[in-house]
Amino acid sequence: MYSKYLQVSERPFRRSKLILDEYEIVDMLGKGSYGLTYLVKDRRGHPYVLKQLRKYKQYDESGRLSFQREAEIMKRLNNDAFPSCYRQFEYLNKCFILMEFKKGLTFEQLIFDKKCKFSEKETFTHLIHILKIVNEIHQQDIVHRDLRIPNILFNDGHYYIIDFGLAKFLKDNREDEHNDGNIAKRLFREVAFKSDFYALGHFVLFLLYSSYTPVSRKNKTWEEELSISTEGKSILRKMLQLSKPYETIEPLISDVQDCLQNLVD
Repeated sequence: MYSKYLQVSERPFRRSKLILDEYEIVDMLGKGSYGLTYLVKDRRGHPYVLKQLRKYKQYDESGRLSFQREAEIMKRLNNDAFPSCYRQFEYLNKCFILMEFKKGLTFEQLIFDKKCKFSEKETFTHLIHILKIVNEIHQQDIVHRDLRIPNILFNDGHYYIIDFGLAKFLKDNREDEHNDGNIAKRLFREVAFKSDFYALGHFVLFLLYSSYTPVSRKNKTWEEELSISTEGKSILRKMLQLSKPYETIEPLISDVQDCLQNLVD
């Protein structure tokens, strides 16, 4: 009950607040169950992302360990596709991670703000680039566990994966403490590579539906509504664990590459 009170009563820092007399709050980027995320700038105007552990999570061992793990994972991933972790510190009895700001748009912004529409070939072309980046994560025996639309950025041909707050090492493979029996949530959060493929399956559907026009009010499955190739459907079924799922990324990359070779613009 006390943790619920802390969660509800906690207020984020306001704009212009100066942290450590170095970083000025520019804007609020996000507010999740584990952390508050801000866009900040230093005295030279250089932008960073500052993540603050929620107060009620500071009193929870798993919350503190998760925050520490996030910083550890970012430090391990030495690749421009992921934000660098610059420092960890405490301020006003709050825990913070200062990380690199990655400029880009989410695919949600591309679709709804920029009015982009993606064909099957364009969708799987984006997917193959993203899978090659995800492979860098998996090679470190890390599962991201949150490869949703807001956490994949695109900027001038470059792809970035952000927010490692839910990421875990494969050695941490165990049931989540707060598993509520929700099947979809379990498939997203499982500490196994296939959970990342499941999330990316929904990413693919999101892009494919950008060019879909309903022709009936009747409720149909994505397989009935989307006009895509047999190979594309097979890949999606495996990613969404409707067929025998991919357990590792190599066969998924191979299948997507084969599918792209057979698709025409």
